[in-house]
Amino acid sequence: MNILVLLKQVPDTETKIRITSDKKNIETADLKWIINPYDEFAIEEGLKTKERLKEGTVTVVTVGPTRTVEALRTAVAMGADNAIHVKVEETLDTYLVAKALAEVCKKEGAQIIFTGKQAIDDDQAATFGYLAELLQYPSVTLAVKCDVSVDKTKATIEQEGDSGAKSIIETSLPAVIAVTKGINTPRYASLPGIMKAKKKEIKTYSIADLGLGSETSKTIDSDYQLPPERAPGKKLTGDITTQVKELVRLLREEAKVI
Repeated sequence: MNILVLLKQVPDTETKIRITSDKKNIETADLKWIINPYDEFAIEEGLKTKERLKEGTVTVVTVGPTRTVEALRTAVAMGADNAIHVKVEETLDTYLVAKALAEVCKKEGAQIIFTGKQAIDDDQAATFGYLAELLQYPSVTLAVKCDVSVDKTKATIEQEGDSGAKSIIETSLPAVIAVTKGINTPRYASLPGIMKAKKKEIKTYSIADLGLGSETSKTIDSDYQLPPERAPGKKLTGDITTQVKELVRLLREEAKVI
């Protein structure tokens, strides 16, 4: 079974973000980069699916600049069999990223595609949906469990919504499955896996190689802004009656919520 896992390299959550002078992007030179945490769950689910079926290959795919090869090698160290890099140095919008991924999925004959429900940098949660539409595959998001049938023609997925409500969905394969926290616990890279990853040959495509040389992004980014700094908190003093009166006044006159 050909299992593809899509991953994205994102800034570490502890990194201090700075905006470029033209306000169209963030400064990337000094950032620490990691695999998108939700995509780590997707990698693990791809590996577990292969182990449950006792056959198949897991191929990780990313679209991005040269630095993203590091993320691919980390996934190989975790246990992925193959890695594919769609090399682009410029920033692509979600639509063009999805088109590139769709072409790779076609070339690889993907039977099931795992990805994280969203990337923590832009939080769009859109790539999996674009990809499914371009491939005309069914898709399911917020997956917390995925069982592939023995004949590999369908998958039964447990989905958990933001409210905690769960539902069971059965889909035919191939399909795009976007996973979320709780589906598994990603494994650590083993020492043999790390050594293997260093030597692994990574297949590389350009946008032109995928027949998308004439394609352009449908959206552009502009006027990036950091969120405003939070106002300092206020500490109420006095007895409980005084504090309650002051709190009500602040909620009415300053916060304007009552």
